[in-house]
Amino acid sequence: MKPNELLHNLGQSIWLDNITRDLLDTGTLKRYIEEFSVTGLTSNPTIFDHAITHSSSYDPDIRRLVGAGLSGEALFFELAVQDLTRAADLFMPIHERTSTVDGWVSLEVSPLLAYDAKATVEEARALHQKAGRRNLFIKIPGTREGGSAIEQAIFSGVPVNVTLLFTRDHYLAAADAYMRGLERRVEAGLSPDVRSVASLFISRWDKATMDKVPETDRDQLGVAIGQQAYVAYRGVLQSDRWQRLANCGARAQRLLFASTGTKDPKASDVLYIGALAAPNTVNTMPEETLLAFGEHGRLAGVLSPGGANSEQVLAEFDRVGIDVAKLGVDLQAEGAKSFDNSWQDLMKAIDGKSKALK
Repeated sequence: MKPNELLHNLGQSIWLDNITRDLLDTGTLKRYIEEFSVTGLTSNPTIFDHAITHSSSYDPDIRRLVGAGLSGEALFFELAVQDLTRAADLFMPIHERTSTVDGWVSLEVSPLLAYDAKATVEEARALHQKAGRRNLFIKIPGTREGGSAIEQAIFSGVPVNVTLLFTRDHYLAAADAYMRGLERRVEAGLSPDVRSVASLFISRWDKATMDKVPETDRDQLGVAIGQQAYVAYRGVLQSDRWQRLANCGARAQRLLFASTGTKDPKASDVLYIGALAAPNTVNTMPEETLLAFGEHGRLAGVLSPGGANSEQVLAEFDRVGIDVAKLGVDLQAEGAKSFDNSWQDLMKAIDGKSKALK
């Protein structure tokens, strides 16, 4: 049995962190579903920037949309929705077979709206309605400002992928926003069956510290943060607050391990896959990581609900001078800035192609 299949059978969903029109047109995504147990995917501005810049597959549609008077964000979302609805249709049998737990795709709102909760919710609603697919998550950053947008989007019935989470506290804040939205739905007499995932970024922890700690501590922090968040996740699901919501028909906001491509050239290229295996969670991985794990991946066991040795690892990083709490704040701020920069690059790519093809 392939490592990917073993991971899937353990109860963790394998999602692809990539989307391009070429993946769809060549049947590659369909093959990944059949051969690598892929049951969903995520996208982001960097992925679309690379896809549009390095492929001519989008050129006919860009030319058509420019002719129709579209530009910038409006043109991009037309392209993105086309790709993601095709992908959503491929995953729909999985979505239905798993009673809507799995088989999801994700589309991100403009990061330029990060500090405007009302505009974020309006765009989330509009994009979800435009796509017309019930297995589409709208990605909203889990920043302090994003909390009210997440709550309101969930209350509005929009499934949300909470992104840009780095710490246990970030995850708990995302879980709180999700439950607030559901509690408001219950109070209003609405169904609380509105789905969500909480995306915890892993590899950036080790990228930020690999040259600042002893060799024996290198590439240990990301997994420890994942373990710590998993303990919190299990705690939320066992809480009285969540059990009351579950009794009304709510389903778990699953913990998703994101940014699981290895950044350290000295480390295993599947470092974060086997080490973060856990049931009722998701691991969304870059294409090269997915293929590498299928070729030589191994499971190191299942994450412990008690966190294994995560607290000892975190204490060791504190001992060698890494302020983990401050680093988590910095990583989220840097991530938000990176999203903005990626979005600007994407808009420049759209503008460049539009002018070239006009």
